[in-house]
Amino acid sequence: MPSHTAAARLRDPGPAAPHEPDLRHHGDAEVRGADAGLTDLAVNVRTGTPPAWLKARIAASLDGLAAYPDGRAARRAVAARHGLPTERVLLTSGAAEAFVLLARALPARRPVVVHPQFTEPEAALRDAGHEVGRVLLDARDGFRLDPAAVPEDADLVVVGNPTNPTSVLHPAEALASLARPGRTLVVDEAFMDAVPGERAALAGRTDLPGLVVLRSLTKTWGLAGLRIGYVLAAADTVAALERAQPLWPVSSPALAAAEACCTPRALAEAAAAAGAIAGDRDHLLARLGEFRQIRTAGPAAGPFVLIRLPDADRVRAALRDRGFAVRRGDTFPGLGPDWLRLAVRDRATTDRFVTALGEVLG
Repeated sequence: MPSHTAAARLRDPGPAAPHEPDLRHHGDAEVRGADAGLTDLAVNVRTGTPPAWLKARIAASLDGLAAYPDGRAARRAVAARHGLPTERVLLTSGAAEAFVLLARALPARRPVVVHPQFTEPEAALRDAGHEVGRVLLDARDGFRLDPAAVPEDADLVVVGNPTNPTSVLHPAEALASLARPGRTLVVDEAFMDAVPGERAALAGRTDLPGLVVLRSLTKTWGLAGLRIGYVLAAADTVAALERAQPLWPVSSPALAAAEACCTPRALAEAAAAAGAIAGDRDHLLARLGEFRQIRTAGPAAGPFVLIRLPDADRVRAALRDRGFAVRRGDTFPGLGPDWLRLAVRDRATTDRFVTALGEVLG
């Protein structure tokens, strides 16, 4: 059964101590400054994006750069996409900004983060002066969430769905059971649009007290460099977060992208991409199954898979020598040096990667 441990408060946002995971390490560090020939399996942004039609919409917005950004149209588009009133929507400079706003703007006596997951929520809470509790999910349980493991007195709970890096999709009813008056339940759905049918999504729900859902448009649409995401929450929560934002936090090109990505055409394209990713992920898992040394976490539901194998750090370095970047897992609380995360790519890329992996594993 998952266990709960108290995380030590870290005031220094720099490199972590040897006994503590580096919460500021992210997949882009694996490819930063790399040769152009390095195949990226470390970053979970969909390849071949942004599509040409989206580039054109963004480019067209450049003619209006002399004016201050006006987010009203994009906010209406996001609200309509989820069937919500506009006052329940806040546009942000990527989901990462939302974590900072939550940490700074909302009161929390006992915040808890469910790990392993994206580390920025805990880093933002620590930077805001909070002492953060951890619920560590267990690989032996498939990293599945037991709602009973979350302390009853936790007044802010953060969980990813599907979770980065485990790729586990928690049932909607399990997450919904965590909501209660007096608690803020933050569900990071940055990769939910990569799940066919967005099953288990809580975005659009208004019946759960304290629910805050975060979405990102950077992964499916290849907009990590543009920075665009949004928060879905009760109107008073949105207002509190908005007061903590600087003026004009989202650029005009990013607003144009948000509006474009909520059109019926875009939603249909995202749904088709989710289906293709699921097929490519099945192919990756089947190929990984050829190696008796490798254990995969799951069942995987996101555009990435988490694997465990002996001497993973050496394997990661050897794969880099062969032209492949993969994500180390030891910077995620609850994991260790024998874990790696692999982004799902097309089948030809997977086959090339598996050939290199076979050479490394001997």
